[in-house]
Amino acid sequence: MNWEVVIGLETHAQLSTVSKIFSGASTAFGAAPNTQASAVDIALPGVLPVLNKRAVEYAIRFGLAIGAKVNRRSIFARKNYFYPDLPKGYQISQYELPIVEGGEMTIVTSAGEKTIRLTRAHLEEDAGKSLHEDFQGMSGIDLNRAGTPLLEIVSEPDMRSAEEAVAYAKALHALVRWIDICDGNMQEGSFRCDANVSVRRKGDPEFGTRREIKNLNSFRFLQQAIEYEVRWQIETLEDGGKIEQATVLFDPATGETRTMRTKEDAHDYRYFPDPDLPPLAVSEEWIEHVRAGLPELPQAMCERYQREFGLSAYDARTLTQSREMAAYFEDLASRLNGVQDAAAAKLAANWVMGELAAALNRNDLSIEAAPVSAAQLARLLTRIRDNTISGKIARDVFDAIWAGEAGGEDAADVLIERKGLKQISDVGALTAIVEEIIAANPKSVEEFRGGKDKALNALVGQAMKATKGKGNPAQLAELFRAKLNG
Repeated sequence: MNWEVVIGLETHAQLSTVSKIFSGASTAFGAAPNTQASAVDIALPGVLPVLNKRAVEYAIRFGLAIGAKVNRRSIFARKNYFYPDLPKGYQISQYELPIVEGGEMTIVTSAGEKTIRLTRAHLEEDAGKSLHEDFQGMSGIDLNRAGTPLLEIVSEPDMRSAEEAVAYAKALHALVRWIDICDGNMQEGSFRCDANVSVRRKGDPEFGTRREIKNLNSFRFLQQAIEYEVRWQIETLEDGGKIEQATVLFDPATGETRTMRTKEDAHDYRYFPDPDLPPLAVSEEWIEHVRAGLPELPQAMCERYQREFGLSAYDARTLTQSREMAAYFEDLASRLNGVQDAAAAKLAANWVMGELAAALNRNDLSIEAAPVSAAQLARLLTRIRDNTISGKIARDVFDAIWAGEAGGEDAADVLIERKGLKQISDVGALTAIVEEIIAANPKSVEEFRGGKDKALNALVGQAMKATKGKGNPAQLAELFRAKLNG
């Protein structure tokens, strides 16, 4: 508890362009090795890079989404280092003048909301990939990824725990998918994080020596790697050791980090402006054109949900975690007339965040692949609202629609009729059941009359059991009160 953790993230988001940043080669994933590497990508003598306009547009879109400064003039530089899968011997990136500067993002953790500042976002090309598994005593090189457009997003060292780092990474992941500049596929390497981690004594104004954990491609690994690294650094310092700046790798099998190389500083890369690429000029008209094409952003949508639907801040944040979830909810709410009816909107929100989300998690599905459409769920929720079925029966009907027992927009009605699930609302029939339950449960009756309201729930539960879940629980509660208070 005498130590403070300091974390900054560098995130590489692969831009969703169909061609590479400086060539016309395809960026499609999964092709046979070296079948998508053009003369530009493999650095044949005499070739010249030509900048992909769409990649620039995506960078502008990101800058506007985070409230950053989009520089009207930025410069591409050569970052010099040797690695077998870097065919030119340098990487084209941006250094002194990036396309995006500043900006911020809001994250939510168990401690509440926090703003994370961003330093910059710059365009660069990806390197190739070394292949080790299929070769004995040697490595292969696949240059399909060489030249793939990346947006490197650098945060300020504002995070103070692994929880905050993961919350920031998830928020960033959601945003780049929301504005449709990156597919966010972490298994394919489309979104990966480097975590710069250091520790310092509480109250010390100076940052400790940082170590960079490279290429974390899952949120779980990000959390595990940071937590291990923090423990290791604190133990090293408390044992009288010294932290050396280094690049480290995380081994998921052991849950440990290990040093890969001594960390380079910027001057080691000998940055200088790329003579083959002129300065990138971005006009005000271009920026405004991109701004006009932006979708409603998550924060604005969250505020609108609270204002228009009467939802809580928590519900609104949860429903705006992805554009797909927000679209599903809005479709559902509109079919329930949710804008004019706060109760309907809340019912829709509860089912999207509850039953639907749980079913998607159990089956490892995205909401776009949900077997229950918004139209089908709307019909089901309408039957709850008009007292045709109870909430408990509705969950059974939902499971049946999910399992494909009925299709079409009227699937709920078909299943309710087929299975005989309509709620019993006949007063005479329910009264007879209520009287039977009262006679059979004298202890609960006595407890209710003695002021224990929970006893009423027990009696209603017995009645619901007697009606096989088809009784109207609200109506039953009223009948019990009338009988027991009469």
